[in-house]
Amino acid sequence: MNDSFNRVWLTNKFEEIRKRMMKVIDQLDDDQLNWQPDPSSHSISMLINHIDGNIEERIVKGILHVDNKRSRDNEFKAEYVKKAALQMIIQDRLQLVIDTIQTISDEALEQTQTVRNRERTNLDMLHQCAAHYSEHMGQLFYIAKLCLKEEYTSTSVFRPKTN
Repeated sequence: MNDSFNRVWLTNKFEEIRKRMMKVIDQLDDDQLNWQPDPSSHSISMLINHIDGNIEERIVKGILHVDNKRSRDNEFKAEYVKKAALQMIIQDRLQLVIDTIQTISDEALEQTQTVRNRERTNLDMLHQCAAHYSEHMGQLFYIAKLCLKEEYTSTSVFRPKTN
């Protein structure tokens, strides 16, 4: 199978996710990145750590077959993480996803991994990851808007601020 359409689509999607997440992170300081709207909500740093854990589970372990020990519960523990560390996670880990998409063989895209007791192809898993990270990206935008209010700058379309 030749999956050039999926490769291009997925590469563009993960590049967009990375770019827009970086634009949000750039607008915030360390305290805002670690702020939780309420005790039952997640901070941006928690969400980024969760995305990192998901990449570790679905891409590194599931597609690249590198064994690891993911602790999903630890991803949602309140831990103060500096902006530079979060930027590095987004930059490096999404680049890993992009590199994987660009170098994986067509045959490997059709291989399966078990996710919640269900066999899924690696291609399906990559599309699921794109959807999952997009959902969390929306949460990042919302938290950033709560922190920045009128000072928030959209990550999708440049809109000059009006006075």
